[in-house]
Amino acid sequence: MVATYYRRVIETPPTLTALTTYLLSKVGRDARAQLADRLARKGLRLWHMATLAALVDFGPHAQRELAVRLAVHPSDMAKLLDELAGRGHVARERDPADRRRVRVTITPEGRAALTALDAEATAVQDAVLAPLTADERTVLHDLLLRLYDVGGLGEV
Repeated sequence: MVATYYRRVIETPPTLTALTTYLLSKVGRDARAQLADRLARKGLRLWHMATLAALVDFGPHAQRELAVRLAVHPSDMAKLLDELAGRGHVARERDPADRRRVRVTITPEGRAALTALDAEATAVQDAVLAPLTADERTVLHDLLLRLYDVGGLGEV
């Protein structure tokens, strides 16, 4: 009887579960927390993964341009890059064309790290989306991508 009472007390109100945006936020928050936990076990955060991914996907960047691309404050980007450089994941050097600019490149160790982080992200994704069929996952991804593109989202 007591267990039933507490289950009802913590049960989500149907008014909230009727809101798709509420469900998206709850599932998204849970998935992000799971991924953050897995990355933290490796001593990294989602911003580290995003930085490595941008360098792999878009190539070397000026440090300031990388901050703009990822919508990270330049001082925060400098800290992120310090951490990644300390692990040997990125290299920074002055741009020969403009000595005021710092050029950032990913190292082979950084590529290997991103591969490992991607495997962690895929494991979380598979766990979160386990109730869905492969076709349903594709539909969900396509719909979310459309909302992401239309909404001008892009924050990591």
